[in-house]
Amino acid sequence: MTYLGIDLGGTKIEIIALDGSGLELARHRVPTPQGDYGATLAAIAGLVQRVEAELGATGPLGIGTPGALSRATGTLKNSNSVCLIGRPLLKDLEEILDRPVHMENDANCFALSEAIDGAAQEAGVVFGVILGTGVGGGIVVHRRVLNGRNAIAGEWGHNPLPWPTDAELPGPQCYCGKRGCIETFLSGPAIARDHLRTAGDALEPLAIKARSEAGDSACLATIERYEQRLARSLAMVINILDPDVIVLGGGMSNVQRLYETVPRLWGGYVFSDRVDTPLVRARHGDSSGVRGAAFLAMR
Repeated sequence: MTYLGIDLGGTKIEIIALDGSGLELARHRVPTPQGDYGATLAAIAGLVQRVEAELGATGPLGIGTPGALSRATGTLKNSNSVCLIGRPLLKDLEEILDRPVHMENDANCFALSEAIDGAAQEAGVVFGVILGTGVGGGIVVHRRVLNGRNAIAGEWGHNPLPWPTDAELPGPQCYCGKRGCIETFLSGPAIARDHLRTAGDALEPLAIKARSEAGDSACLATIERYEQRLARSLAMVINILDPDVIVLGGGMSNVQRLYETVPRLWGGYVFSDRVDTPLVRARHGDSSGVRGAAFLAMR
């Protein structure tokens, strides 16, 4: 049997085909049509047709999306790809592809992949974190996604930044309509804005990382502020969920010093005499989301 997974991202749409043992059979990606819902549907359908023609086989499909399906309306909500909000994405895809589609939040797919055969393979309760264009979170308990009553389990990015300093208040405006959300401090665009505001230098996150490692004091200060904010935010998660492991994905997960510095910092905010929670990098990198989507179809 062939199982298909799609990761619908803000900048790219990726498809993978796995066999029943998790072996990769095919993989392709295309740019995400910006702000165009119809073109996005067509791009997804085109990828499915391409892979099935290549393999000479059809199969069940899972898809990871930004946001989640509203249980009230059946349309997508809470997506930072705003052209998807209020759209019946699941219904439209099932009609276009003429088959059932298994849909989950992209962070749930990421966490599921890492819980099944990734960095959290032996863990019972996994909190998966995406630090990318947005800030997502997914919870997997004994290899099953925890959705929650309102389909928002793990949405830590739209809670306010914990224990804010005076300089962090009221916080940047978020697309969700609130101010000071964790996402407005910890996403890739957020770290770029923070550096521009404090250092007056317009740099992308990877450039900030590289210059900090080369000894640039302003870039190092930006990374240190980021670490403090990430530590406080994850301490809040530990206080509520107390997961067996926290797995980081997304572009900012490539900052190696986070895995040493953040656990050292969060101890001051976790309500415990000792914090044993491991903070680890995703084993499958930016492939975790699409692999998790295929596992949705498989499971």
